[in-house]
Amino acid sequence: MTVLTIRQIKQHIQQLTNGDTDNQLPSFWFTDWLLYVIDKPAIALMTDEDYQLSDTELEQFDTGVAKMKQGTPLAYLTGHQEFWSLNFTVNEHTLIPRPDTEVLVEQVLNWINAQPTCFSNKLLLDLGTGSGCIAISLAHELKHANWQIVAVDLSSEALKVAQQNAVSNNVANVEFIQSSWYDSLPTDDSQLFDVIVSNPPYIDEEDEHLAHLKAEPISALSAPNQGLADIEHIVSHATTYLCAGGLLAIEHGHDQGDAVRQLFLDNGFELVHTVKDYGGNDRVTLGQAQ
Repeated sequence: MTVLTIRQIKQHIQQLTNGDTDNQLPSFWFTDWLLYVIDKPAIALMTDEDYQLSDTELEQFDTGVAKMKQGTPLAYLTGHQEFWSLNFTVNEHTLIPRPDTEVLVEQVLNWINAQPTCFSNKLLLDLGTGSGCIAISLAHELKHANWQIVAVDLSSEALKVAQQNAVSNNVANVEFIQSSWYDSLPTDDSQLFDVIVSNPPYIDEEDEHLAHLKAEPISALSAPNQGLADIEHIVSHATTYLCAGGLLAIEHGHDQGDAVRQLFLDNGFELVHTVKDYGGNDRVTLGQAQ
């Protein structure tokens, strides 16, 4: 096989990412994949340019590039994704955590820290946990404050990944339950949650962008009723499971802020407001139960 150095592959990556294509992939996908294949730190891209890839490494690199061009995200090739300074295992059964979802984690923590009185239960519910990134990140930040997190998902395969992520991130204050939203949860008043969070499916089933997300589980991405069906279900049942004054925080699409705020108001929530993501788009709506 042809002998190639890191320098030569970097030049090849430039050609890949400078091409005029409708499905342009970010250059860091290729460089991160290269580093993963050769098992070297990022500094090697500058200090070790003369490193020659072995035949096996070159074959693995080329195979991965071909898969990425066909729609496989980098995180599914490496099997992991960073989120909230933690490292999460991901696979085809889970969504890949997005940076914008950190806004949801940040807003929940800000709200908890701003409350003037102690919480009665210190219970938090994460609906549709997937890889567990939201639940585990919150559990990691709140474990010294003795919070308990309950994380539910309909997919048993996703829950396996989430449980693995809890162990690998040294988080023990999370209970995982297989459930379709609230269905398997008790309605006992003594078990009411202080906070409910969710990043549910919210993309319209007819949205053309779904074609570019074909590697990820569609059931975790799209929903009926212009993407609002699952959000509507979560909001309309939330007060049954929330303490008085408890917080509901939901991630949603950039163009759904008005509709989601109205759902909160229609279901009796107070102090309803929407927070923008890092790109300046409506992303997280929050409200408190009466």
